[in-house]
Amino acid sequence: MQIVQRSSPNGIAAGQSGSASQVDAAGLKTAADTAAAPVTGSGTAAPLRRGISNLDQPLQNDISGAQQAVDFLEQSAAQLRALKTELAGRLASRQQRDGQVEARLRQFNDTWRSRSEAAGGTLDSQLEFSSSEPAVQRFTVRGMSMANLRSGARETLAISLNGSAQNLRSLTLTPGLSDGEIVARFNQTLAPAGMSVSVNDAGELIFVAEEALFPAIREGFSVQGGGIRFPAGQLNRIKTEEEAPLITPEGWGVSDVEAIRRTLQQVMQALSHVEAALAKVNAALYEASHRAAAAMAEIDVAGIDEAALRFADVAKEPSYSNLLALNSALVGISRDRVVSLLRLSA
Repeated sequence: MQIVQRSSPNGIAAGQSGSASQVDAAGLKTAADTAAAPVTGSGTAAPLRRGISNLDQPLQNDISGAQQAVDFLEQSAAQLRALKTELAGRLASRQQRDGQVEARLRQFNDTWRSRSEAAGGTLDSQLEFSSSEPAVQRFTVRGMSMANLRSGARETLAISLNGSAQNLRSLTLTPGLSDGEIVARFNQTLAPAGMSVSVNDAGELIFVAEEALFPAIREGFSVQGGGIRFPAGQLNRIKTEEEAPLITPEGWGVSDVEAIRRTLQQVMQALSHVEAALAKVNAALYEASHRAAAAMAEIDVAGIDEAALRFADVAKEPSYSNLLALNSALVGISRDRVVSLLRLSA
């Protein structure tokens, strides 16, 4: 009968606990453990005043959000450059693999559709970046123009964002209101729902809602009036029109030479937009990283230095048990983590 050696809960095989103990004795559990409890002169652990895990949560969000946005934008830029090369080659009648351009188009289209998730909700459809607020969608609503809202007698509007008569939001329009006062009333009414309102150059109200919530709003935006500006009686569904995305790869095509030329022009414009957004996000990441570096300067690094020395001492002893101990200590340390830490110290 074959006896299979089972692993212990900590992931180290039974019978190899001596290696784990050696790691613990050498102070190699993790650098984070040592950093979190630097050794004092008496040999006892003293609480760390500040550390990576103690950075302000908004600052951590700023850094992680910017990194996600940078990764998405760099990937998009690389795909657009490759697509630009393929399209230019097709126009120049160079020999290419069948379906190469079409494959590049599908690849970028899939990447753009994953924008919200891939960028962690930090980039909206206009490639505007925000790490502190979720991506938003801007849209207009039929009939919500200053020309219509200023005219007529006093009227109370009941607004539903989901088509339901529950949780109606009401505002009253009266003759003589200025544009600013009308916008203020809409803002006061819709602010509890996380929405804001402004007015564009054409005199239309611009509604702003979280991008993730917009599909439900688009299907359910309804208004009940008094028969002056909007119909009385039951709630009436009103058509919304969202702001067109900055990049629309679903409309790109390569069916003929003219379509390829148009697509090439759109790809070049898209690349310009992506590179401009990338520059802005990189600037935000640089600023957040330097704020983090300033905060990290307050950390007592004595414990980290001691852990590094102990680690080096164990690494000098060539034995299987030490090799196993070092390997266990390094589990979970990836290139991405190292790069992130180097960015903080840059």
